[in-house]
Amino acid sequence: MDLAQSSAGFLVGLLVGFTGVGGGSLMAPVMILLLGVSPATAVGTDLWFASITKSVGGAIHRHKRAVDLKVVALLCLGSIPGALLALGLIAASPQMKGSHGWISPLLGVVLLLTAAATIFRSRLHHLGERLRLHEPIPFKALQKPLTVIVGFFIGILVTLTSVGGGALCATALIFLYPLRLNFRRLVGTDIVHAVPLTLAAGLGHLWLGNVEWRLLVALLIGSLPGIIIGSLLVHKVREVLIQRALAIILVVVALRLIAG
Repeated sequence: MDLAQSSAGFLVGLLVGFTGVGGGSLMAPVMILLLGVSPATAVGTDLWFASITKSVGGAIHRHKRAVDLKVVALLCLGSIPGALLALGLIAASPQMKGSHGWISPLLGVVLLLTAAATIFRSRLHHLGERLRLHEPIPFKALQKPLTVIVGFFIGILVTLTSVGGGALCATALIFLYPLRLNFRRLVGTDIVHAVPLTLAAGLGHLWLGNVEWRLLVALLIGSLPGIIIGSLLVHKVREVLIQRALAIILVVVALRLIAG
């Protein structure tokens, strides 16, 4: 078992435990920049990593009844077709399938969006809350179609980069459902939705030959204690400090990926 791979899993697991959503965005970049894994393999392996870990987390949240299954269904109505479309584009395009030079820059752009979502999440929540309270009828009329649309684009981004299903989706949900989803239900709903999405995208990448199983096992072994430790320590650190630190890390990593 590669100690570097397990250590990388521990580091990302620690961030996931601290942040709830957002820290997992660093798994693919860590594989690419620190472990020297090819971008396509990093994306495919990360999708399986997310599918396995979030299946466990999703089961716990469902047991605690901290999941809005109606919102999950609306997201899946958009995200699964989005994932299939992205997989179809990769398989049908010789340039996308044969040359993976586009993955790192695109991953960098999505990480920048994730950093922005992390920083402005509370402001978007307050904006959504004002719209929901002052214009409830038009706002509620747009909730369902916008949720499906958000799911569609999340499905495409996650399939192409393995990133976006956590922080970006959570930020969209906190705007669209400011009263319906408290933080606990927000995280639970986001995690449960990620399970079928990452599984569908992961199966597609498995078919494309983009999954490294030994690497996946090493990452899982390292991440589990990291998630536990991060979850135990999260209450000892101010949430705003964690968010700002994560945003800075995401920006630095994103710029490194974009620069090549």
